[in-house]
Amino acid sequence: MLGATLLSMPFASAKHEATSFLTALFTATSAVCVTGLVVVDTGTYWSTAGQIIILALIQIGGLGFMTMATFMFLLLGKKIGLKTRLLMQASLNQNHLQGIVNLGKYVLIFTFVTEAFFATALAWRFSLDMPLPRALWFGLFHSISAFNNAGFDLFGQFRSLTGYVQDVTVNLCITTLIILGGIGFSVIVDLVNWRQHKKLTTHTKLVLVVTAGLIVCGTLLFYLFENDNTIKNYTWTGKLLASYFQSVTPRTAGYNTVDISALHSYTQMMIIILMFIGASPGSTGGGIKTTTFAVLGSSILSLARGSIDVTIFRRMVPREQVAKSLAILLLAIALVLGVSTALLYTEHQDNFLLTLFETVSAFGTVGLTMGLTPHLSDAGRLIIILTMFLGRVGTMTAVLAFAERSKVTLPIKHPPGNILIG
Repeated sequence: MLGATLLSMPFASAKHEATSFLTALFTATSAVCVTGLVVVDTGTYWSTAGQIIILALIQIGGLGFMTMATFMFLLLGKKIGLKTRLLMQASLNQNHLQGIVNLGKYVLIFTFVTEAFFATALAWRFSLDMPLPRALWFGLFHSISAFNNAGFDLFGQFRSLTGYVQDVTVNLCITTLIILGGIGFSVIVDLVNWRQHKKLTTHTKLVLVVTAGLIVCGTLLFYLFENDNTIKNYTWTGKLLASYFQSVTPRTAGYNTVDISALHSYTQMMIIILMFIGASPGSTGGGIKTTTFAVLGSSILSLARGSIDVTIFRRMVPREQVAKSLAILLLAIALVLGVSTALLYTEHQDNFLLTLFETVSAFGTVGLTMGLTPHLSDAGRLIIILTMFLGRVGTMTAVLAFAERSKVTLPIKHPPGNILIG
């Protein structure tokens, strides 16, 4: 609401005119939820002041409110109490309270150092195409936006990074930022401490394996699907770069180097699946998360083998985590189908794939679009705003928040009932 209020003021727009509150609210929500869906072009509609507001919202939304609060506490030299530590533990998705403040410090240091390094690299590349001051601003903006998996760009005309589809520097910088921001801060800390402990946690191993698997499979499938379409006129290195980029960016980033609306329908469906899975827990991304996807896949394999115990890397997954993963999946499917159906009605659309793509993009806080978002009605904008919000905070979190008020402790346990399944 604060971001929307600021963006609605005349100084925030390039024409110095007041922006409708709904447009400002949509942009602010997309920035805080690090989604990247926009109804007005970021590079041409907003003034420098407006772009700075958007960038601040992206940074706060990507790192999380408690991490930014920790940063303020450290700057002011204030002591971090137990309540704040507990909130940090929940915000960073950690199982233990011990060392949570140090983890917060690591997150902040790693974030700022990484963003500064890649901002410099991108500024150098952009300086070849534009004046240095503008290149420095573009480098900083896109570095922060990419690391936080936001997908906002300043190139104008909703082009995203299509002008750099075969540029090695831009492609590798942006994809590296997306991956680092999407694997989760606890994984990064675990990798940094690997030299000392010589071992990785089960969570870290799972995140790395699933992330690598999705990127490789996505790259190969995109290359196969689009070799005769959107990438047919590129060199083989250009085709590989474009395929790799479009495999990484659906994991909640939102940048694109090829026209998404021009892709084959089966390629768009593949991207929808990648967007739905999303990033990893404790990261700047959304979706149902890579670990949820892996746990559900492992549970199916366990059932096929005749076992009710789910094991990953020779470690048994607690049954409550399996149940939670299933609940997250079902809630996500219900939300996506409900919102897609609502958009078909409000936008008078007959193309289900179009509305499904926009819905999953909002739910997964991705930001990729097939062109529907800029033309949404007021009702459609409100629906997407709510979807982005639920996608960022998590459907399970939202359900638990409402359930806490009506939680009733049952005095008895009911006898088991036999239900036929399948």
